[in-house]
Amino acid sequence: MPNKSPLSRVKDEFGGKDKLVDKIVGLISSTADEPKDDLRKRLLGAANKKLIKLHRVASTVKEKHGTQEKLVDATAGLLGRGKDKDYLQRLGSFSAARLLDMARAAERRTGAKTAAPKAKPAATAAEPSPKKG
Repeated sequence: MPNKSPLSRVKDEFGGKDKLVDKIVGLISSTADEPKDDLRKRLLGAANKKLIKLHRVASTVKEKHGTQEKLVDATAGLLGRGKDKDYLQRLGSFSAARLLDMARAAERRTGAKTAAPKAKPAATAAEPSPKKG
């Protein structure tokens, strides 16, 4: 089955662009600096693909971390820089999508380090090859 277009995904999954925009406004209105009406108008002008991505990111942040501030703290903790106030301030200026990517990468990195190392085959003591010269 071929991939659906963003328009058909919006209609099937959310019931229309208006309903999707309302869900996004509900998810990010607490962190937005602008009034809900202005945010809603701006989002209605955005592309369907962008709206789908915004919904996915906002819902992931809400489910896993609650707020963007908690996401910043979790990301800094995973990176081993949880007490660095300047770094926390810098992370606070990043978008939620960028923070999620950084957190995922840090989780993979720390998960890879804590995993049991694979046994390496014993090195054979081979004679050095004679140099041709």
